[in-house]
Amino acid sequence: MSDITKDAWRKYLIQLQVHPLRTKAITAGVLAGFSDAVAQKISGIKKLQIRRLLLIMLYGFAYGGPFGHFLHKLMDIIFKGKNDNKTVAKKVLLEQLTSSPWNNMVFMMYYGLVIEGRPFGLVKNKVQKDYPSVQLTAWKFWPIVGWVNYQYMPPQFRVLFHSFVASCWAIFLNLKARSAAIKKD
Repeated sequence: MSDITKDAWRKYLIQLQVHPLRTKAITAGVLAGFSDAVAQKISGIKKLQIRRLLLIMLYGFAYGGPFGHFLHKLMDIIFKGKNDNKTVAKKVLLEQLTSSPWNNMVFMMYYGLVIEGRPFGLVKNKVQKDYPSVQLTAWKFWPIVGWVNYQYMPPQFRVLFHSFVASCWAIFLNLKARSAAIKKD
C-alpha cells in the first residue's frame, strides 16, 4: 500500500472512531453516488445525470449510513455481542425478515417519488408489481452478505462493508427501476 493510501486509511479509521455516525453516513453517501454513476453508465445514459446522482448520494448519507449504524448497534444490544454460529444465524434471519424488506421498499419509494418525481399512485403500482421479485432476489443475495458481515467483520467495519456491498446492490435496483421506468414511458 502506498504511503498516501496508508495515511488516508489511518485518517479514515480515526474519523470512524471519533465520529462514527457522521463517517458512516458520508461513506454510504459516497458509495451510493458511485453506484449510481456506474448504473447510469451501464444503462446507456450518455451524460451523467447530476441531480439523480446527488439525490442518490443524499439517500445514502441521510438514510443508508445512519440506518446501518443504528441497526448494528441494535443487533449488538439484542444479541449482547455474541458471535457464535447460532447467534450469527439469528442475526441474519432477523435482518432478512425486518430491515431487508423495509430497506428495499424505502429505496423503491424514494426512487420513484423523489428521483423520478412520479405521482404516488404510479409509484405505488410499480412497487406492487416489482417489489416481490426485488425482495426474493434480495433473499437470495443478502443472507450471505449478512453472514460474512456478522461472522467476520469487526463491529466498526460492518456498516462500511454493508455500504460497499449495498453500492453493488443499488446498481441492480437502479437498473431495475430504470428499466421499469423506460417500459412505462
